[in-house]
Amino acid sequence: MKVISYNLRKHSAIGELIALVERYEPDLLCLQECDTLDIPDEIGLLHLADSTTRNRLGLAIYYRKDRFTAVETRTFALKKSLHDRVLTPAHERLIGTRLIDDVAKRELVVASFHAAPLTALNSLRRNQIRSAHEELHILGPRLPTLMVGDYNYPMFKDHLSAQVKKSGYDLTLSDSRTYTRYKFFRGHFDLATSIGLTIDNVETLPSGTSDHMPILVTSTYTHESTVTLPDAAPASGEAGDFSI
Repeated sequence: MKVISYNLRKHSAIGELIALVERYEPDLLCLQECDTLDIPDEIGLLHLADSTTRNRLGLAIYYRKDRFTAVETRTFALKKSLHDRVLTPAHERLIGTRLIDDVAKRELVVASFHAAPLTALNSLRRNQIRSAHEELHILGPRLPTLMVGDYNYPMFKDHLSAQVKKSGYDLTLSDSRTYTRYKFFRGHFDLATSIGLTIDNVETLPSGTSDHMPILVTSTYTHESTVTLPDAAPASGEAGDFSI
């Protein structure tokens, strides 16, 4: 299964999507910072599952109708940063779709995620990531789940990886950096977290108009038909979390 994740940088890279889909032939496409009033229903062989609606620059998920059947899509509002409250409110930072893989005869959940910007603390972003995983588990209990997107987490990834593992997920970085705009914050912003899937490869694709590079995530199902989550990890601000 191939999934492309791309932050369009305020919709500026929308014109690249047809060529991107034709070249890499993904099964799913997850977008961030797209103008949800100006996105097509079809991009090549991909069909729009749904998009966020409460903020103009939002999230969207596309899927191949010849492989998947979309069962349900939900959008979620996560804990807000000061940036969200004061400057440009981002009401929905997660969209997830529950799908039936008609080829593999499996169900799964795929999600597009956009964490709070760098003006927020890493502890807030970890809270958002943990909450996102919990929401996706409600959408598809015990199903294989892949969440991709702009995690805005360029530093202290070992701490993030440890927190993600406590929730039963794996964190996977791409083979090279995905962000180019800021001299001191160039790094892996666009990530994948998963459960019930084996991540075979995460490739950073060539840069375009956006300050983010798209990533291509290739994965396979694990042998287990369902996944088991560990006990809930402590919430942000409780023992075991640091405000970095």
